[in-house]
Amino acid sequence: MFPTRQLVPRLAAAASRSATRAASRAAPRTLAAASIPRVAGLHSSTTQNAVEAPAATTATTASVPPPAPVDRRQDGRAQSGAAFHALNHTGLRYNWTREEIAAIYNSPIMDLLFYGSYVHRHHHDPLAVQQCTLLSIKTGGCSEDCSYCPQSSKHSTSVKASKMLGEDEVLSAARRAKEAGSTRFCMGAAWRSAQGRKTNFKQVLNYVTEIRGMGMEVCCTLGMLDAEQAKQLKDAGLSAYNHNLDTSREFYPKIITTRSYDDRLDTLANVRDAGIHVCSGGIIGLGESADDRVGMLHTLSTLPKHPESVPVNALVAVQGTPLEKQDPVPVWDLVRMIATARIVMPGSMVRLSAGRVRLSMTEQTLCFMAGANSIFTGEKLLTTDNNDWDTDKAMFDTLGLIGLKPDLVKN
Repeated sequence: MFPTRQLVPRLAAAASRSATRAASRAAPRTLAAASIPRVAGLHSSTTQNAVEAPAATTATTASVPPPAPVDRRQDGRAQSGAAFHALNHTGLRYNWTREEIAAIYNSPIMDLLFYGSYVHRHHHDPLAVQQCTLLSIKTGGCSEDCSYCPQSSKHSTSVKASKMLGEDEVLSAARRAKEAGSTRFCMGAAWRSAQGRKTNFKQVLNYVTEIRGMGMEVCCTLGMLDAEQAKQLKDAGLSAYNHNLDTSREFYPKIITTRSYDDRLDTLANVRDAGIHVCSGGIIGLGESADDRVGMLHTLSTLPKHPESVPVNALVAVQGTPLEKQDPVPVWDLVRMIATARIVMPGSMVRLSAGRVRLSMTEQTLCFMAGANSIFTGEKLLTTDNNDWDTDKAMFDTLGLIGLKPDLVKN
């Protein structure tokens, strides 16, 4: 035992050293909080890159961006496109070039995973994943000739035309989805457009209002919309409208001939002008090139406003469609698309959509690491199989993921 006269000075000295260390640790945090602007204000004065603050609906509450990583390279090779753009463009840009996006897309997979995750953590809660449920309320009999779609009347598939689902069936499905954890309920109708469907469209408006009343976000995909129809959906409470570009402008005519690329862009403009969130992405595995994938991302990222949601779909080849013999895309192609979308549209939700049912939990984890933060859950994705709620719950528990809360104010 130490004599008391020796013990007291030792204790006092130790306490002093502890206090000094605590003060030195606290000081940089106080300084950082005071001197580094909030995420919402980063680069707000940099007009040459058309930078804007991240969307409030998806940004995290963190006020300080993560420290920039330092790459250690054993040779003199240049920084990858993913690394360069992730570190130099922390806000939203609308003037991306195809060459810049191609440089990101063609970066090493390891860089895409790391820098996609880096940008994701800057703009979003990295563990929060939006759970959406998609219900086909009017199946089959579509007059379009989309080569990938089993609902087209032009193809000989097992999907038969049916009447629109009634109110009880639709609202019951929405309630089940909410109980299972979904926060966004999406309704799809196999229509070329909503024109000439006044009775059915009025039903849809009613469904939108009723489901919003349940405390859920609501999305629809009903084909082409005019400005008045978009306004009516907005007034009914619609949160988002899905209308995918599918692929690049150049490859598009090889997949669809009954609707032009500009028709799709016009619908997106009507939706955006009505104040509804745009949900728009595409499909990979149609036979397109890497340049076509880059072209689609370029179109989306240079719209007047980035889509609120960007679905990345992998083709599910269905017997009887012109693309029935297409091989499934490897998970690395999904990782490239997701990470590139995350870096060029950092404030958007990037949705791992069709084709997820083929992925193992490990492969899905790679997609989440690359920047995906939204999924469709439930046994069906319109007419194709999808991961069921129990399987997704087990994945969430294993990975420590949490459900993203619905945004019922901004929407």
